[in-house]
Amino acid sequence: MQREKEIELLLDREKIPYRKNEPMKEHTSFHIGGDAAFFITPRTQEELQKTVRLLTPLAPIFFLGRGSNLLVSDAGLDAVVVEIGKDFSQITFPEEETILASAGASLLRLCIEAKDRGLTGLEFAYGIPGSVGGAVYMNAGAFSGEMKDVVEYVEYLDEDGVLRRVDGAALDFGYRKSFFTGKNFCILQAKIRLRKGNREEIEKKMEELMARRKLKQPLEYPSAGSTFKRPEGAYAGALIEQSGLKGRSVGGAMVSEKHANFLINYQNATCADMRSLIRLVQEEVKEKTGYQLECEVLFLGE
Repeated sequence: MQREKEIELLLDREKIPYRKNEPMKEHTSFHIGGDAAFFITPRTQEELQKTVRLLTPLAPIFFLGRGSNLLVSDAGLDAVVVEIGKDFSQITFPEEETILASAGASLLRLCIEAKDRGLTGLEFAYGIPGSVGGAVYMNAGAFSGEMKDVVEYVEYLDEDGVLRRVDGAALDFGYRKSFFTGKNFCILQAKIRLRKGNREEIEKKMEELMARRKLKQPLEYPSAGSTFKRPEGAYAGALIEQSGLKGRSVGGAMVSEKHANFLINYQNATCADMRSLIRLVQEEVKEKTGYQLECEVLFLGE
């Protein structure tokens, strides 16, 4: 209680916008999750830096983009959630073949802006839900493309609120990982390097990839996209289907009948439902195929 009052006093003193007991299900693509103790929406980099400096000694901080890869506990989060939202969504073109994209910008908008400029190299990301920051954090990818193919450098705040930059090989991109994995840093913006291309051809490719997504993925239901990482030498969806798990459900959570690596919230699922289904899938796939599936989804809370 004392810590809560201290956080409120600091935020009120600095006039940093926040809400208490904010439902996290309204901020995740799963539409699942209890309340966050504090939900902060800084409007400027200065407010963001103040938030980090003032609150890091007092409480755990989680930086939230579009919540497209998160499963939040039903009990909520006794933490400070800092949304990197619309006030951090700028996209600019400092040079002919480069883009500076703020962390809160959506990947969808970034792809469209690149296409409109006749820049090629981001087509793979069209339709991937989430923000630029989240995509950098996990090296998002699809259709044989990844963020590592286009990111030149990233600016971020460290745990002391100090502005820093990392670029080149130091970004340490790998399969669904980066320099930022496991660190509590706040990504601010990324410099994207693309190539000049034919606008009509870029648009055609984007439309083709989106059509493939709609055909194969259950976009009509809340989900976090692919639930499990691709194991070496196999595909998670194929292993789950091979194990006879399509359509399997726990409470309101279900293995999609359209794409087995999508676990969906088809009927008011809870976090407990989804976690139970994840464990069930992992256990049965291990038993029937020998593969141990690793989650791509990030769990928050108890």
